[in-house]
Amino acid sequence: MEFKEIATVAGKPGLYKVLKPSRSGVILESMDAKKAKLVVGANHRVSILSEISIYTMTEEGSSPLQEVMITIEKEFEGDTGLAKGADNDEYIAFMKHILPEFDEQRVYPSDIKKLISWYRIIREQAPEVLQEDAAADGETEEKED
Repeated sequence: MEFKEIATVAGKPGLYKVLKPSRSGVILESMDAKKAKLVVGANHRVSILSEISIYTMTEEGSSPLQEVMITIEKEFEGDTGLAKGADNDEYIAFMKHILPEFDEQRVYPSDIKKLISWYRIIREQAPEVLQEDAAADGETEEKED
């Protein structure tokens, strides 16, 4: 599985694997134990994770979600140290550790909670997404030297 094959649907919890397009929309499969299939049409807002970025104060203005998740994987290897009942200050401190230049005015604690939730789902259901991309990044750096 690749990062561009994972989607989120507005108003629905969790992440979905993109299976294939259909006449009325796209067929998705939930990335949980149920593996429930769902057909979403034009009336649903579907976002592919590879197209999502996190606002930063850098010149680019954002950092791709995939890069942030790879950083989380390298740094924490699955254990973020945040309990489900963590307060907003803990989530903000976590984000500052992972992405110090994130825009605190536009990235809310609820966004950080969602990021961590998605990270846990991906690590459990498709860990190769985080590992393969990290390895591929290393290969391109070596070739440039």
